[in-house]
Amino acid sequence: MKHVDVLVRGAGVVGRCLALSLARGGLQVALLGDDETRRAGPDVRAYALNAASVGLLQSLKVWDALPPHAATPVHDMRVAGDAPNARLEFSAWEQQVRELAWIVDAAALEQELASAIKFAPHVRVVAEAVDAPLTALCEGKDSAGREALGVHFERHDYGHRAIAARLTASRPHANQAWQWFRSPDVLALLPFDTPQPGASYALVWSMPEERSQAMLALDDTAFQQALNEATGGAAGALELASPRAAWPLMLARASAWSGRGWVLLGDAAHVVHPLAGQGLNLGLADVISLSKVIAAREAWRELGDEKLLRRYARERAAPTWAMGQITDGLLQLFAHEQPALRELRNRGLGLVNRLHPLKRWLTARALDS
Repeated sequence: MKHVDVLVRGAGVVGRCLALSLARGGLQVALLGDDETRRAGPDVRAYALNAASVGLLQSLKVWDALPPHAATPVHDMRVAGDAPNARLEFSAWEQQVRELAWIVDAAALEQELASAIKFAPHVRVVAEAVDAPLTALCEGKDSAGREALGVHFERHDYGHRAIAARLTASRPHANQAWQWFRSPDVLALLPFDTPQPGASYALVWSMPEERSQAMLALDDTAFQQALNEATGGAAGALELASPRAAWPLMLARASAWSGRGWVLLGDAAHVVHPLAGQGLNLGLADVISLSKVIAAREAWRELGDEKLLRRYARERAAPTWAMGQITDGLLQLFAHEQPALRELRNRGLGLVNRLHPLKRWLTARALDS
């Protein structure tokens, strides 16, 4: 590969998908980044992917290559507030779709993407940066390339951490996801098929930093007891099936997403709270958008043309801003413990649950970020 059209910095899911997508369009792509599948311990992360993200992976010939039990469909979802009558229920049948989302093993997805990269004739993995008309920065929230460009990254640290783990349950998950808003915690159980097919979950439990440290310090038995008390047995008796992992949470947005010869995608451009499970979906929607913009460019326009890349930035600005505001607003709403606000938010959940057109609109936004 003597000539490179695009240098993709970052070999995570977004970077690899972008490299494969652009190469499918006939461009010569260099991919720079460490192999993220090499981790010190078991990878307990799981992604909630919407229909648009699954469609992208199918087009890249990656989705159908995933091993058995690496992807589990979500047919129903139940969201509970911090009062007995506060609940919001979503159903794929009600929304007239096959599934609300897919819960995907992060390590399995990254492994299949890495395999696809090896066999992509127009993609070359490089150990150092090479010259290209366009550099796509997919390096995550701590992007060194973004910092080198002098792009401001406005961060709002929540002072919370997300605790992740794999669980087994005493009864089948029936492809139902659970979520509890328990001021100030947000707890999600995502149906999964490993290690116990049909009766496993991926846990994502976000809480204030101080409490997360205390929870991580508990032994497995004590942590399981706290987890089962928090879920009230709704999903059956839960047991840890993996080590626990944790990471800090934030809301962040880059001041500029494109410029002459460069563009930002994924967490390098925007970070949202994981309570809606839309972080990776936003990044893969960036990939879809940029690929379309480049494919539709005028024959005379260069890949690094600032006006061309601005089309992508404009297209993605509103959806990512909206998702950031929604997740932040929900978190702030459920973080306060004043009785009046607590009553208002719990009544609001029940009201939305009865307004089927609004539920369909919310589901449509989540299915196609």
